[in-house]
Amino acid sequence: MTAKPKLHYVQGRGKMESIRWLLAAAGVEFEEQFIQTKEDLEKLRKDGVLLFQQVPMVEIDGMKLVQTRAILNYIAAKYNLYGKDLKERALYCVMVLKDHGQDFLVGNQFSLADVHLLEAILMTEELKPDILSKFPLLQAFKGRISNIPNIKKFLQPGSQRKAKADDKYAAQVKKIFSF
Repeated sequence: MTAKPKLHYVQGRGKMESIRWLLAAAGVEFEEQFIQTKEDLEKLRKDGVLLFQQVPMVEIDGMKLVQTRAILNYIAAKYNLYGKDLKERALYCVMVLKDHGQDFLVGNQFSLADVHLLEAILMTEELKPDILSKFPLLQAFKGRISNIPNIKKFLQPGSQRKAKADDKYAAQVKKIFSF
């Protein structure tokens, strides 16, 4: 049995949330090791496990990956969420939303592009609940993708999805990262 990926980051959304979304979309269980103090971060840095001294960091397949985009690309490729060929991967990079007669953004297969857009829609709706009122394609997209079983599970209370940032979280992050 392959070990579960282990995510190292603060206990909030930040740059790790897209990674959580993608793992959940792929149906992959993961563990989290939260960085709760500046000392926790310094220990990771001193132990030499953080390339470029950066988090988020994901331990997966014997690697310690950093940099959100690199982590997302690896997970998407590993779990077939990155498009079936170079053309679809290029379309993912462009991420154009238009009515092209398919249920997903890239080709007709659920991908990283769909995960990114749904995450962005939901976070935007937290700030302005009626933001999609004049965008029926986005409303339909949100409905379709939100009902994919792994996504639906991740959206349920009690999942590993993190809550919207608040002042307490912001203060903790400032303290850990010294800004």
